[in-house]
Amino acid sequence: MTDLAGQEKKGWLQRLADGMSRSSRQLSEQVVGAFVKRPLDQAALDELEEMLIEADLGPAAAARIVSAFGQGRFGRQIGEEEIKQALAEAVRAELQNHQGRFDPFEGPAPYVVLFVGVNGSGKTTTLGKIASDLTARGAKVMVVAADTFRAAAVEQLKVWSERAEADFVSGKPQADAAGLVFDAVTRAKADGTDVVLIDTAGRLQNKQALMDELLKVIRVLKKVDPTAPHETLLVLDATVGRNALAQEQVFGRTAGVSGIVMTKLDGTARGGVLVPVANASDAPIKLIGVGEGVYDLQPFDAVAFARTLVGLDAAA
Repeated sequence: MTDLAGQEKKGWLQRLADGMSRSSRQLSEQVVGAFVKRPLDQAALDELEEMLIEADLGPAAAARIVSAFGQGRFGRQIGEEEIKQALAEAVRAELQNHQGRFDPFEGPAPYVVLFVGVNGSGKTTTLGKIASDLTARGAKVMVVAADTFRAAAVEQLKVWSERAEADFVSGKPQADAAGLVFDAVTRAKADGTDVVLIDTAGRLQNKQALMDELLKVIRVLKKVDPTAPHETLLVLDATVGRNALAQEQVFGRTAGVSGIVMTKLDGTARGGVLVPVANASDAPIKLIGVGEGVYDLQPFDAVAFARTLVGLDAAA
């Protein structure tokens, strides 16, 4: 069993490295090229800070990382390995306290998970991957398509549910999302469902209307179970860069977000955006995704992420 777990972890770390290769290559090549065989001076540190900001790590985090990187090294010539190790440690320090855990098996049943985020963030796909993982681990799962305005999202979710062998609940086009959720969770309580995964709308054309709908869904959930939702996951798309920060602000406080999922880290050279998002949010980073496969979504590990971002072996 231990060997199998080790193989699975090694497989994920390799996928993480492959998926984040654009981010790590850009950052590590720039930094190493700028610093190897050159004494570390203030001009070099200023240059490093600009590189980190360009990689979307954000001005505040970039300043702290540069300060940590420069300690004890000022005036010295440093090698490639030391540069990467020092950067990885500084990035890890930024993220370590923002690492969270997603485990529906630890809560009450049915454990109700609400998925929020803008359309196109990977929300529906993320929900489908989690459904597949949970049913593979023996859970009885219900998937609720509460984004009743997007027929394509409902169909996509239905396909994922069938693949995962999960119960699927949907309504008529443009049906009341809160009413659908109420009926679904009531049924889930009656039939012994372990986990209920609820997709929600992500239209930002009218932020207030979207928030009102989400709040209504949450109010209705509490009528069925005062402790629900037990988890509210905000799904963010890494390819939008620092726009992810704005999305976190829109959803973060209003929807009571308890965890963040960062998707599509394989589609960008600016995976460092996870750092300012983590620093800006009251909710921890719980899951990250680097591909389309079910196993390309995994728990967030600050050490592995930091090492991968700067081009080091995450397993070392």
